[in-house]
Parts: sequence; C-alpha cells; structure tokens
Amino acid sequence: MTRTLASLFGPLQPMALAEDLAAPLLALPMPEGEAAAATGAPAAGPSVPDRFTVARGLAVVPVRGILTPNMVQYERWFGWATYHGLAETMAHLAASEDAAAIVLEIDSPGGLVCGIEAAAEAIAAAAAVKPVHALVSPLAASAAYWLASQASEIVMTPGAVAGSIGVALTAAAHVQPGANGAQIFEMSSRHARAKRPDASTEAGRAELQRSLDEAEAAFHAAVSAGRAIPAAELAARLSVTDDPQDGGATFRAPEAIRRGLADRTETRAAFYARLTARTAPKPRSPSRAFAARAAAAAALARS
Repeated sequence: MTRTLASLFGPLQPMALAEDLAAPLLALPMPEGEAAAATGAPAAGPSVPDRFTVARGLAVVPVRGILTPNMVQYERWFGWATYHGLAETMAHLAASEDAAAIVLEIDSPGGLVCGIEAAAEAIAAAAAVKPVHALVSPLAASAAYWLASQASEIVMTPGAVAGSIGVALTAAAHVQPGANGAQIFEMSSRHARAKRPDASTEAGRAELQRSLDEAEAAFHAAVSAGRAIPAAELAARLSVTDDPQDGGATFRAPEAIRRGLADRTETRAAFYARLTARTAPKPRSPSRAFAARAAAAAALARS
C-alpha cells in the first residue's frame, strides 16, 4: 500500500494549514527512498537545494510546499521550505552586503504551527535592516501568510490567494472496539492530564481549544504587528460576516488588499523589474585618483 505525505501528519498536531488547498500535496506518495529511510534503511536521493539565490543585489528565497520545522526530507525531495531553514537564511541575508533587498517568493498552503514563530521573527528582524518583499505567487495561506505578514510589503500576482488565518487540529477518541476486538484506552500520569486530551470529554475538548486559541493569539499578534492593523480590529476585519468568529477564509488579491492583508497586485515580471531597478549596481564613476592618473597619462602622450 502506497503511503502518502498525509500519513506523516498525525492527530493532535496544531496546523496552520488551508487543508482544501493542501490536498494535492498531502496526496503525494512518499518517495521510495524516504519510505526506506523510515524503516531504518539508508536513503539515497537528491541533496538539499539552495535555499536562496542572489542576483543584482536581490536575494530570492522560495517558500514552497507544506511547511514544517525541520523536515529536511521535504527540502531534499520537493524543495519545500522549513522554519529552521528560513530562520538561518534570513539571518544570513540580513547581514549580507551582497543582498540589498530580499524577496520571499511564496507558494504554500501553510503547515505546522510548531517552530513558525522563530522563522517569522527572523523575517521581521531582516525587514528592520533592509526591504523584505513577500510575493504571493500564487498562494500564501495560513502559516505561509503568517510568514508573509512580517515582510515590508506583500505583493500578490493576478489571481493569487492569501489568508486562512487560524489554527486547527484533528482529534480522535476510541469509543468502540477496534478491528482486533480490543477496546483501547489512552491514559496519562496523574499530573499530566493535558498530555493526551480526550476529545470525547468536555475537559479534553476544553484543553484542545485552549491550545488552539493560544496558537491563534500568537498568529493574530504577528499579523497585527506586521501589517500595522490594530489588534482589536483584526478579528472583525478577517471575518466574512458580522461575527468576528467567522474568520479563517482566504481572499483573492483585490479583497485581500481591501482588508489590509496585502499592498498591491503586480505581475511577477513587473514585480522583479521594479525591484531590480532599485537594487542593480549603479555604473561606477571614475575615482578622483583614477581621473588624475588618466589626465597625467594623456598629457604624457601629447608631449
């Protein structure tokens, strides 16, 4: 039976993921080398791709796929970004004299919550040093938007989609015997009840809700700070009705801009033309010493 990538994301993992948009990626089969590695066998395959490129003073950082803290396998096989990789990359580029500006080129439905705050903070720290441009081409949903919100500006290509601001998880409880006829009970130690919340009980659901709300509060705080949207207004601005609880939707470019979630719509070609015009090295004028030497050489030639 072919294992898909969805099998690696178990229950009780808080996800900042637009599941409908992530479905094609989750349905991908695990590469044979990775399936072997899961059993302890050595895996052969491509190396981790470059996490960024720099040309004409502009650094481009791809942010693709389902985002995880440090799944190097996903980087190697699919070129997907990881939070650890992004944090390291942004710290490096913030200090690099070769990069006058940074582009996060985003095409992601989001991913895990665990580890994202370090990556988001690294983007914000870089944006405090030099321009960081998020290009949504064509998707920045949930965790991917969390990252984009920390950039200096967010540009969406025509037809692009952004948003899905919120956190979710899947929980299950054993309520009847399994296939082998055994009733399964999951227990935790006396003072670790929150370790395995029972979603079939009110107390268990309350603990799961507490965890989700805590993650959402961090998500909202990051968006509020990054997009300069007052925290008290954010939930209502994200809602698709008059009820602030009806958030979590994605928006196409015009609506995202209207709600303050993005700054402009631009084709990919126009976006890069605009930025490279700013970052491309200017023609160097001759130094005064060089001009003096040239004049002396000319005078000598005439004598």
